[in-house]
Amino acid sequence: MKANPLKLNKLQLKTLVLTQILARSQPEEAWDKDGSITLLALPHAHGDHVHIGEYVVSAGDATGFSNRAVWTALARKGLVRGREVPPIVLTREGLDYETGLDHHFVHKSDH
Repeated sequence: MKANPLKLNKLQLKTLVLTQILARSQPEEAWDKDGSITLLALPHAHGDHVHIGEYVVSAGDATGFSNRAVWTALARKGLVRGREVPPIVLTREGLDYETGLDHHFVHKSDH
């Protein structure tokens, strides 16, 4: 599968991949029957980083979490439902979307 077939911009891609990582760290009971998941909260930066699941991400890479235009674009493409965050619903399509960025954002936390 080709990475980024919907031609998302860099901020949209970063936000989507971080949302995918966050979703994968949620318990099984949080998932809907259709394969989507509602995220009731998004992590906030402290200092220069953000904790997403077991990973640490640069705060600069997570700025899309607070950008309404990013969520609007992702919703328009069917990758999320809702534009007001939180909550945000990551659709099955959003979860499965190949960003090509997973390996850039998965550094395990040491604290």
